[in-house]
Amino acid sequence: MMAMLYASKICMEAKNPKTGKPWEFADVPPKLKAQVADVLINECGLPELVPAEYGGTAAE
Repeated sequence: MMAMLYASKICMEAKNPKTGKPWEFADVPPKLKAQVADVLINECGLPELVPAEYGGTAAE
């Protein structure tokens, strides 16, 4: 459930209240990164938003 929330914030480019910038994969808590990566890649079709270490195509 939390992974889907973070994934949706990243997809919608919602503003992160802590940084004032759109949410990024780096903003996701470490414990949820694998789950968020799975949602972004397999459900949203956005591997370009996920670093390679989590199976995506984004360059860090």
